[in-house]
Amino acid sequence: MDIAQLLVFSSPVALAAIGETVSQKSGVINIGLEGTMLAGAFFGMLGSLTTHSPWIGLFCGVAVGITLSLISGWFCVKLDADQVVVGAAVNLLALGVTGTLFRARFGSSGQLLSVPKVPLFMGTDPVVLFMIASVPLMWLLLNKTGWGLAARAVGEAPKGAEAAGFSVDRLRMGAMAIGGAFGGLAGAYLSLGIAGSFAENMTAGRGFVAIAMVTFGRWKPPLVFLAALLIGYAESLQYVLQGRSSQIPYELLFALPYVLALAVLIAVGKGTMAPQALGLPYRRER
Repeated sequence: MDIAQLLVFSSPVALAAIGETVSQKSGVINIGLEGTMLAGAFFGMLGSLTTHSPWIGLFCGVAVGITLSLISGWFCVKLDADQVVVGAAVNLLALGVTGTLFRARFGSSGQLLSVPKVPLFMGTDPVVLFMIASVPLMWLLLNKTGWGLAARAVGEAPKGAEAAGFSVDRLRMGAMAIGGAFGGLAGAYLSLGIAGSFAENMTAGRGFVAIAMVTFGRWKPPLVFLAALLIGYAESLQYVLQGRSSQIPYELLFALPYVLALAVLIAVGKGTMAPQALGLPYRRER
């Protein structure tokens, strides 16, 4: 299988998972990542279609991703709301809003669209290049910078981090913004880099798969990236098998990436050392 094709199919899950790694290392699990990707895909498509510029479309996707993540952060970090409930609400909101706007703009049955796709730069996809570069960059951010070490401390022992003079809320909001930017870019690339179009609920669970890959990759950007490549391989394999007139039912091929994600979680999920404060709201002592 062509390595370039593998990287392209892996990019949406890989980008979302790398950003989610930063968020989870600070102690916040963004269940709304699926909705963030879907919103990024829709508004990225809309921006590209309106301006005839896929670059503006990508920017729109990133902006929407950051906005949704900060809204989630306000409830989860500032108001101490349950992270799972807030994430589920974001997913439902994104599904409803994108579906309603899509049908209102392009017809009740949905119109087949063709939007400007991300052009190649010197024969290479720039978003794929950014994805590859983001792996060492996010590793360096988390392990070799003061901000990253503080964010990790917040994810492990928020009380101790605050006692050391760090703002738990600011660090977690910043980490969520990074995760939202990657999630929005992942969704925008799905519509502008792969499909060249948009369809309702086109993310089809990729956000949840990305969250699973963070666990599979042990919250380490290089391992998370390799885990996403495995899912990308499974996704591209279904098209290869379909093209060869395989006798395997289409529904089974379509489910292959999700079955693989579930299988690896069952196989390696036990014994993983998640950040100690992951998913737990921090209530400052008054």
